[in-house]
Amino acid sequence: MGWGRMLLLGNWGQQMDIEDQKQEIEDLRQRLETGTRTGDSTLQSRVTQLEKENNELRLYLASLIRYLGHQGILNQDEFRELVNVIDSEDGRADSGYRGKITG
Repeated sequence: MGWGRMLLLGNWGQQMDIEDQKQEIEDLRQRLETGTRTGDSTLQSRVTQLEKENNELRLYLASLIRYLGHQGILNQDEFRELVNVIDSEDGRADSGYRGKITG
């Protein structure tokens, strides 16, 4: 996760960061559930930190989308339609995407 990816790729970079965070959170949750121990407090602390970072990325992304919409740069209906199309590209409409970021 980093500002470089966001600056170079804009919204797509943020989406990549969010997906990376979601995947890492899910991996850590699975480790917790299966009993893999690397120090419960350390692992729980990391999950909490990742959730915080993920929420922060969601805040920035929502703010950016709304700002661009209010400025007339982004048509939010067309953007939602595009999100739905891309969400389905990886074979499942699950509010997640694991495919290639660029066309």
